[in-house]
Amino acid sequence: MKKQIARLTLSLFATAIIAAPMLSRAQDNSTNTPAAPAQTEPAKPKKHEGLVFRGTVSAVDAKAMTLTVAKRTFEVTSETKITKDGKPATLEDGVVGEPVTGYVKPAEGGKMAATTVHFGAKADAKGGSKKKEQ
Repeated sequence: MKKQIARLTLSLFATAIIAAPMLSRAQDNSTNTPAAPAQTEPAKPKKHEGLVFRGTVSAVDAKAMTLTVAKRTFEVTSETKITKDGKPATLEDGVVGEPVTGYVKPAEGGKMAATTVHFGAKADAKGGSKKKEQ
């Protein structure tokens, strides 16, 4: 019985000696500070700020430089790219009741400024406008 207790004690002592380095961890005394979280995280992609719009032209005001689609009114600036049937156009080329698509971004004062405006039907892959066959 004494031999069994001695063996058990010896094996527990050996296990404690082996496990001690794993359980005790030394404090890191390095002078390097950890990197800031902003530096370690990958750059996030930018969110799109604007929206795509589609519909028919409700009103065009060349003096106020605005375009109304359904109940939404968009400002048209000098940087706005305007096309009609795939060719460069002006705001005055917009006709009430004509299909229109485009892209708008928030502007100062809570208004939406159009960056692109496309009057007319969507062009197909060959460059012509789509027309319904009857």
